[in-house]
Amino acid sequence: MRDNARVTLYRDEGIVLRTQKLGEADRIVTVLTRRSGRIRAAAKGVRRTRSKFGARLEPFTHVDLQFYERRSLDLITQAETLRPYGEPLVTDYPRYTAGVAMLETAEKLTAEEKEPALRQFLLLLGGLRTLVDRSHDPRLVLDAYLLRSLSVAGWAPALDECARCGSRGRLRVFAIAAGGALCGACRQPGAATPAPQTLELMVALLRGDWERADASQMRHRVECSGLVAAYLQWHLEHGIRSLRHVERGLEGDTAGVDPDPAVMNEETTV
Repeated sequence: MRDNARVTLYRDEGIVLRTQKLGEADRIVTVLTRRSGRIRAAAKGVRRTRSKFGARLEPFTHVDLQFYERRSLDLITQAETLRPYGEPLVTDYPRYTAGVAMLETAEKLTAEEKEPALRQFLLLLGGLRTLVDRSHDPRLVLDAYLLRSLSVAGWAPALDECARCGSRGRLRVFAIAAGGALCGACRQPGAATPAPQTLELMVALLRGDWERADASQMRHRVECSGLVAAYLQWHLEHGIRSLRHVERGLEGDTAGVDPDPAVMNEETTV
């Protein structure tokens, strides 16, 4: 951490969210860090084949970094890999695309650079670890991450009480603009009418009740994913582009399929 204005070097651990080309051999690396929040920093010469730490600054990598503080972009001077989450994900298309959507969401929900975002960092770290451990369906992991990230950002949907009147009676519809589930008396035109089991699944994911979530049926998972994605993108100024690749994973098991080049492109989605 930076102790005073005269200190120009500081260390932090973080997760690489995205990289962009800078000049002929450099990159701009966007990292969500434990203590300093989201940081955009320059990494010199990392696109050269002889770079000492270029491979350590790829998306999904959990790294320990040293930064040199500058007026514009800070400079990454050291990088040590703590865990390369990307390696086990790139050969599993559903888990990879779910991970990409998590990285993009983390960047969008930490809009201010260098503002502490410890809870968002811990959520992302835990989400990637769960994806890699393969203990749950990747789309369930993604939806749980999205719901909890929205909650940390102050946008948690009302799921077990009416978003308008607060009643805990039978919740019949889900209205994104109203803030979540609504009772029959508060029902709004155009609101979605999910199955009760779908709302129960959303509650389970938000609370981390994996026993109930894992026991859910596919039709309720698909309906849940649609509601969560729509709710997330309604609250963001710009949509999550990588979610369109995740939706393809719902059509069938694509494990082992090489990642789509459009998802891999560092200038677009990762």
